[in-house]
Amino acid sequence: MRFVCCGARGASKKGKLRMIAGSCYLPRKRAVYPDGDDAHFICSEKSTIGVSDGVGSWVRSGVDPGEYARGLMTSCADEVGKWEAGCVDLEFVLNAAFDRTLVRGSATACLLTLADDVVNVGDSGFVRIRRGESVYRSPLQEYGFNCPYQLGRKPGHSSPGSAQSYKVEVRKGDIIVAGTDGLFDNMFVDQIKDAAEAGIRAGKDLGDIASSIAARAHANSLDKATRTPFSKGMEEHGKEHRWGKADDITVIVARIVRD
Repeated sequence: MRFVCCGARGASKKGKLRMIAGSCYLPRKRAVYPDGDDAHFICSEKSTIGVSDGVGSWVRSGVDPGEYARGLMTSCADEVGKWEAGCVDLEFVLNAAFDRTLVRGSATACLLTLADDVVNVGDSGFVRIRRGESVYRSPLQEYGFNCPYQLGRKPGHSSPGSAQSYKVEVRKGDIIVAGTDGLFDNMFVDQIKDAAEAGIRAGKDLGDIASSIAARAHANSLDKATRTPFSKGMEEHGKEHRWGKADDITVIVARIVRD
């Protein structure tokens, strides 16, 4: 699901850097709650994006895992729209959105803005791709393998106060690929880099690049002959698993450009 902020207040001045983005969401096929567990937003006018992954185990309690994620990202997008471009306080945004999201459930969350700020809870994340340099991969926040921190209100859940908050420098020409674990469990960072750069060189729309990356991640999740980050992690923890992880897949591809 995609949410786009509206309103022109605080648009970037001429000559300033800004973030443009496109996205793709592939929900996991499931008999109940077919909209899947993920949600995201793109606020182009404020150069801010966010992704969230609802925790699927809520299905066993008769709860739609995606409802919490969708509510959280909708509220984040609303809060981002209140700030001036270049001045978005992501910690405040996440706190306000958390306070407004009262449905049952829990979710990861990763927010990025062009002011170089990142706020993250859990194992959603992003990579920054810069020509001629190694790829930066955002750190995970996990209790253990495949057990991420998650925002929620039950005992054991995290609050926004537990979020990682840090800065990552961006420059004109940088590519940002953000996503949920459905992406990062099924594609290695170098594969994401190669796919994103190939799409940029071919002049493809950012949404089309996101779609091609998501399709590759989905194919890897089902191919029992393909080694993936998830299968590698399973092996490192003494479990045999020769393919990827069937999951909802959200991909946002963004470029840093100058007006």
